[in-house]
Amino acid sequence: MHDDRSLVEARLRRVLDERLRPAVYPESVPLEVAVWHAPDEPVPVAEGLAAEPEPVAVGARWGAPWGTSWFRVTGTVPEAWAGKTVEALLDLGFDENMPGFQCEGLVYRPDGTPVKGLNPRNQWVRIGAPVEGGEEVRLHIEAASNPVILDYHPFLPTQLGDKETAGGEPQYRLARMDLAVLDETVWQLVIDLEVLGELMAELPVESARRWEILRAVEKALDALDLQDVGGTAAQARSRLDSAFEAPAVPSAHRISAVGHAHIDSAWLWPLRETVRKVARTTSNMTALLDDEPEFVFAMSQAQQWAWVRDHRPEVWARVKKAVADGRFVPAGGMWVESDTNMPGSEAMARQFVHGKRFFLDEFGVENQEAWLPDTFGFAAGLPQIIRAAGSKWLLTQKISWSQTNKFPHHTFQWEGIDGTRIFTHFPPVDTYNCSMKGSEIAHAARNFKDKGVARHSLAPTGWGDGGGGTTREMVAKAARLRDLEGSATVAWETPKEFFTKAEAEYPEPPVWVGELYLELHRATLTSQAKTKQGNRRSEHLLREAELWAATAAVVTGFAYPYEELDGIWKTVLLHQFHDILPGSSIAWVHREARRTYERLADELNGIIDAAQRALAGEGTRELLFNSAPHGRDGVAAGGAGTAVVEGRTTVTERPGGGHVLDNGILRVEVDARGLAVSVYDIEADRETIAPGRAGNLLQLHPDFPNMWDAWDVDEFYRNTVTDLTDVDELAAEGHGVRIVRTFGGSRVTQVLSLGPGERRLLVDTEVDWHETEKFLKLAFPLDVHAERYASETQFGHFHRPTHTNTSWEAAKFEACNHRFVHLEEPGWGVAIVNDSTYGHDVTRTVRVDGDHGTTTTVRVSLLRAPRFPDPETDQGVHRFRHALVPGAGIGDAVREGWRINLPDRSVRGSQEVAPLVTVDQEAVVITAVKLADDGSGDVVVRFHEAHGGRARATLTARFEVAGVTATDLLERPSADAPSLRREGNAVSVRLRPFELVTLRFTRA
Repeated sequence: MHDDRSLVEARLRRVLDERLRPAVYPESVPLEVAVWHAPDEPVPVAEGLAAEPEPVAVGARWGAPWGTSWFRVTGTVPEAWAGKTVEALLDLGFDENMPGFQCEGLVYRPDGTPVKGLNPRNQWVRIGAPVEGGEEVRLHIEAASNPVILDYHPFLPTQLGDKETAGGEPQYRLARMDLAVLDETVWQLVIDLEVLGELMAELPVESARRWEILRAVEKALDALDLQDVGGTAAQARSRLDSAFEAPAVPSAHRISAVGHAHIDSAWLWPLRETVRKVARTTSNMTALLDDEPEFVFAMSQAQQWAWVRDHRPEVWARVKKAVADGRFVPAGGMWVESDTNMPGSEAMARQFVHGKRFFLDEFGVENQEAWLPDTFGFAAGLPQIIRAAGSKWLLTQKISWSQTNKFPHHTFQWEGIDGTRIFTHFPPVDTYNCSMKGSEIAHAARNFKDKGVARHSLAPTGWGDGGGGTTREMVAKAARLRDLEGSATVAWETPKEFFTKAEAEYPEPPVWVGELYLELHRATLTSQAKTKQGNRRSEHLLREAELWAATAAVVTGFAYPYEELDGIWKTVLLHQFHDILPGSSIAWVHREARRTYERLADELNGIIDAAQRALAGEGTRELLFNSAPHGRDGVAAGGAGTAVVEGRTTVTERPGGGHVLDNGILRVEVDARGLAVSVYDIEADRETIAPGRAGNLLQLHPDFPNMWDAWDVDEFYRNTVTDLTDVDELAAEGHGVRIVRTFGGSRVTQVLSLGPGERRLLVDTEVDWHETEKFLKLAFPLDVHAERYASETQFGHFHRPTHTNTSWEAAKFEACNHRFVHLEEPGWGVAIVNDSTYGHDVTRTVRVDGDHGTTTTVRVSLLRAPRFPDPETDQGVHRFRHALVPGAGIGDAVREGWRINLPDRSVRGSQEVAPLVTVDQEAVVITAVKLADDGSGDVVVRFHEAHGGRARATLTARFEVAGVTATDLLERPSADAPSLRREGNAVSVRLRPFELVTLRFTRA
């Protein structure tokens, strides 16, 4: 037989494009359109419906950036259409090649009932099936003119990312506004031919199945009269029966399709717009569930569910019904799909506490999976948090974006720092916006790395971020792929159904130990410094507020602020979303975030102040309140008393310029350049700084990544560096030295200080930053030979190599830490602690000249200046605090990390305050002391082993204890908890390395 394959395939493409798809709506009449533009922010639905619109014609421009326009469309169904299916086609000016990220609409009936969303690939509204003819049509559209930020030429700086700078130029042109007849037979034929054509293109050319499909398609096209598509579509469809009757082979890959709409809680739009995006999408999905009995939709992020409940009660009623039917599924069990690298221990735990509790309270549903398809890598401390929350599975897709190394598994056990393992799945479809295209389905089957031992994968299916979710076309394609030769099989299933099957078929999957590092988006650890500082400060203020409010409640009867703390926690958790905390959102988002963090700080400081004053009582004695989990200056952890500071610091002139700081523990030489050329550990008789090098070195790099400006830093940035050594001012100040430098358009003021009795060199840095596309680092070259170093993560720390033996290690050229990094040789180490930075790098060199020793350089990432999506990223004044701690073991790193983040608070009063709970083992760190969320008055204490070894500890309560229960994060009795031994008010427990424990003390 002659090879006419290309001829038939080209014929299919043209017939679909030029004849079949246009024939889906063979008849149409225009609707009358009028519009009212809301003057500022979105208005309530009732106000929008009541507004008096002005006539507007199709083709008119509309929509200032971030504006809201209320369109009214009216018309009459022609009598001649009686018995036919009629839909309104409402095109606001969509670009169908960009399903999301542009204008959107929500359609209402005149009584305010929401109908469905309007999106680029979902522009129809059903009027009747069939109609009687003569029906009056009146619909209202709440249309958002969100500007396109990420356009076809992406990453170009734009002022459209903030309403304050976006201007008023209309963004869109009103397109089709018609009533139209839907020819369902033609529509079904289009789906048939799309499915077979896409499948055919993925099969080997030499495959018999590909040629069988080709011949069936050819016969269908022969049966189709292109001058009478509607009249011959049924006959054409019948010619395809044989192609659809062939079942999938028994070994076919099995795909669990989960209806999905990944909606970033903020990104290229502000938080207020996400509230409306969620309403539009949930309206679409509840409508689709009504039409498609096999379809299942899952939505994560309890915050988004709460927005629907609180802002769109009419949509919420439909959502609740669909949840009760088991087809609209709460997923993930977190407050938002957060970043997981930077949130602190308690914050990461509370993501699950508040997320799972919302779904339990609202629906009685408990999620067992963490659902994080788009998060930029996963910290090694996360598995035990997932387990401690009562969950056991994890789904993500983002690791497939890694630039250097291909992850070796799609289904595996992920082991965290404490040994906890979580059954984890990466969908091999490699997208969280699957549209059921044949290329996607074939890619999932081919790409699946666990073939031969497993057969199931998951496909999150639907357009996200304003795309409107799953479409009826996707559902129709999935129906045809249920059992079709040459394809993977597709079935709609819930996440729980998928994970249950996948776990059952793969009882011994491979194990991946340690962090799931994304080899991309590394700059998110540094971009938008004030957002990151706001998060860090809020986390520690919340610790203080809970600790002192709980102590005051038990000791003095202080009214514990349950509701205030609950609301503040949820706001902090929201801002840990994976495009807010990472600094990758538009200017509007980060401007609002800064104001929000300021407000939260005021509220939390108010709670702290009230509780501490209740505890201190009236008086003039100066009391130090120690919120840290370790004793400080003679004051116990979690207590208050008179501080005792011993020792003195001298500051003297240094020969050759500069100053020498000496407190009898450390001797620090700061040269005339303001650099620390020596940090000498007197007791250990050991130098910290590498020979011939200098610490406190600010280094400036060019920073213009190949793409994803706010997200990425590419390794070639290191090829060019400027050491900032010129000094404008250098002078002794207090216990230290003040240094001023200027460069470019920026100014840096630093104070290096050595407090009496302290084993740490404090580095306070103020930067008035006015650079563009630059990266600022703070370097400490250390005389330490270490093949690995420790970075703090949630409830412990994680080791990374200092070498680059393999591509996996080389790819980690920028990594995350929380409060410290730590390097050591046996018996002596160094910690660098911080109060608000996360990004860092560690490199090592061998000194060829001189002693041939090893220099290990730790560099802290301070500031960047990307121009997309916020062209003014980080411009302005920033303040950072770091400390270099020579002679530090891992315990010292833990302690100093807490100390620098929880500065002293002095309150005048009359009485010392004993800690509410004490622990007798320094390796055991208490991360939270609070009252139980249920209002019972029980005291909840969360702690973990922090040094990486085994520990036995006794916790002693200040109050009379009636009982103690080990609980999960939601404060429910836990079956996984360690055994406890209680004697009176004391409880003893044994912990494995990094083990996390929550105890609930019932007060007598």
